[in-house]
Amino acid sequence: MRLKDKKAIVTGAGQGIGKAIALKMAQEGADVVVVEWNHETGIQTQKEIETLGRRCLFFAVDVGDRRQIEKMIAEVLIAFGRIDILVNNAGFDRPGNLLKTKEEDWDAVLDVHLKGTLNCIQAVVPHMIEKSYGKIINLSSVWGKRGAVSEISYSTAKAGIIGLTKSVARELGRHQINVNAVLPGFILTPTVSRMAEKYRNIIIENTPLKRAGQPEEVANVVAFLASDEASFVNGAEVEVSGGWNM
Repeated sequence: MRLKDKKAIVTGAGQGIGKAIALKMAQEGADVVVVEWNHETGIQTQKEIETLGRRCLFFAVDVGDRRQIEKMIAEVLIAFGRIDILVNNAGFDRPGNLLKTKEEDWDAVLDVHLKGTLNCIQAVVPHMIEKSYGKIINLSSVWGKRGAVSEISYSTAKAGIIGLTKSVARELGRHQINVNAVLPGFILTPTVSRMAEKYRNIIIENTPLKRAGQPEEVANVVAFLASDEASFVNGAEVEVSGGWNM
C-alpha cells in the first residue's frame, strides 16, 4: 500500500499499459481518475478499480483539447480535494515511413502524445506547486530513443516526451515535484497482439530476456516512481524493455 489514500490521474487507462497502471495504483491504495477517450473501456476500468475498494472517477475527454483537460482537473479537485500523481499514458499509433507519412497523421499523433502530455501537466502543476508535492510520470517508448522504421510520427512524439520530461523536471524540482519518463519496450498490449508473428519473433529474438513484457511489469515501475520510495528520482528515463535497447 505504497500509495495509500493518494489521488492519481491515469490517461489512456482503458486498456493495455494504461489500464494496468490504473489497477496497480488502486492495488497500492490510491483513488484513481480514469481518463479514456473510449467510453466502454474506460467504464470497465472504473468498475474494476471500484471492485478493489477504491474510489474512481471516469472522464471521457480528449487530452489534446486544453479546455476539456482544465475542466476535468477542476472537477477532480472538487471531488478528491487534491491530485498527488499524474500518469500521462494516452496515445495511439498511425504507422508510416518518411515519404508516406501524411500531415494529418503526424498532427494527430503529436496532438495526443505530446500536446496531450503538456496539457495535463500544465493543468495539474499549479495545484502541485501550491502543495509542494507531486509525482508526474510520462510514458515514452524505447522507440523515442532509437527510432523505428515506418514509425516516424510515433517515434518523434515519444522522443519529444523525453525532452519535455527533462525540461519540466528541471523547472519543478524546487517545488518537490518529481517528473520522470518510463520507456516501455516490446509489451503485450492489444496493439502488439495484432502484429504479424514473424515481426514479433524478430523483436523477441533481439531481447536478452527472450520474451515480450507484460503491461503489469510496466505498471510496477510506474507505481515505484509514483511512490515516496522514488523521492530522489527526477528527470530519469527508465527503460522497461528486457534489455531490448542495449
